[in-house]
Amino acid sequence: MPQKTLVKPRTATRSAPTRPPLYKVILLNDDFTPREFVVQVLKAVFRMRPERAYAVMMTAHRRGACVIAVYTRDVAETKATEGTERGRQKGYPLQFATEPEE
Repeated sequence: MPQKTLVKPRTATRSAPTRPPLYKVILLNDDFTPREFVVQVLKAVFRMRPERAYAVMMTAHRRGACVIAVYTRDVAETKATEGTERGRQKGYPLQFATEPEE
């Protein structure tokens, strides 16, 4: 008679994966970069529609800064760097910053 093997189910507890911290990408206003160029960068780097890009640019113009989007840290820093570099290539002081989302 074959011997029965007792199999115990695994009861390891799995913790839910934690979400990575999020970072805001912020457009900083300056008095030298043309508005049309800022809109172009917002459309190209952040995939904004023209109306949204214009509204974001005007908010930064009026308030000094505007939060554009929230991403994981790597994506936020990559997009901020790309936007800033596009301005530098044209000789503008266009600047994007990142900071942790609360």
